[in-house]
Amino acid sequence: MDRNAKKKATIYDLSVLSGSSPSTVSAVLNGTWRKRRIAEATAELIQELAEKHQYTANLQARGLRRSRSGLVGLLLPVHDTRYFSSMAQTFEAHVRSRGQCPVVVSACRDPQEERAVVETLLSYSIEALIVAGATDPDGVHQVLEAAGVRHVNIDLPGTKAASVVSDNYTGARLLTEAVVRRAGSSRPLDAGDLHLFGGRDDHASRERIRGFRDARVDLLGADPDGCITATGYSPGTSQRAFEAVFARDGRLPRALFVNSSINLEGLIRFMAHHPDDAFADLVVGCYDYDPFGSFLPFPVIMIRQDVEAMIARAFELLEEPRPAPRIHLIRPDLVPPRTALRGPLDALKDEAPAEPQAAPRPRAAAPSLSDGRTATV
Repeated sequence: MDRNAKKKATIYDLSVLSGSSPSTVSAVLNGTWRKRRIAEATAELIQELAEKHQYTANLQARGLRRSRSGLVGLLLPVHDTRYFSSMAQTFEAHVRSRGQCPVVVSACRDPQEERAVVETLLSYSIEALIVAGATDPDGVHQVLEAAGVRHVNIDLPGTKAASVVSDNYTGARLLTEAVVRRAGSSRPLDAGDLHLFGGRDDHASRERIRGFRDARVDLLGADPDGCITATGYSPGTSQRAFEAVFARDGRLPRALFVNSSINLEGLIRFMAHHPDDAFADLVVGCYDYDPFGSFLPFPVIMIRQDVEAMIARAFELLEEPRPAPRIHLIRPDLVPPRTALRGPLDALKDEAPAEPQAAPRPRAAAPSLSDGRTATV
């Protein structure tokens, strides 16, 4: 594949270039612009830009859109976390229970890739889309709105469509309070010895930081700014952040609020290069749930986001004609250390293998008598 080949334009690209809305661009490209009384000059500009930037409409999809495809999509930021894989598993079960076909795809937290993926899904005539953790949910909304496809945001909210998200503020308060109680059970915890790692400038991180700070003031009486390190959602950057704090102070803080299981992976990578006694009194709170993390040698308190309730609410909103663009909060659960909860994977139909049957013993050949007769065995 030629990586230098010019990428074909999307409806969203043509919208930006022409200064028109995505719905106007869509009307021009599908030939209905006169019915909508769009100016001829605007139509000509969009058509010229479409030709110049190699826009090609999917004629097969245009014909399919007149009928129902039975496809319902879920757009994820990544697959490789228990949170998002559980979300996908729960989503697929809901879609199949409705006699439809689920389509799950990720966009790697790239806003341009998000829109490109949505354009591709539209070409297959998806009937509805749940947009999970999008970097630019309003940009995705513009593309879907222009195509008339029902959609709901989940995990991270937008301002143009209904959104279902965890109550991150309440969850962060619960997690911070649990970490402070656990770390202070042996000796009092100082506010400067409680540090938050991870997250980025998104709604979920901002709400978690707000809950973390409020709980820290209430319980420890102070809220030093230097105790928050936003690393993004990357194990590598998280590992480097832990290394920097360790190099500066000669140790890690006694109590950590880790913003996701991805950031927890960065902590584990860091720990692999240091002796165990460096973490003898460490207490960790992780805003994500993974049973393997719960059984680490040091106490790890976790927040489990209620994926089942989030997906169920998202489908309820998809059934509404035009749900208001407001945020619907779902309360998460606090999970103590050494806890393995049931989850969506328990619904898999997996039967135990049948007991192997012993092979029949070969029958010995009957010995012959000296006169040629065969002996009875």
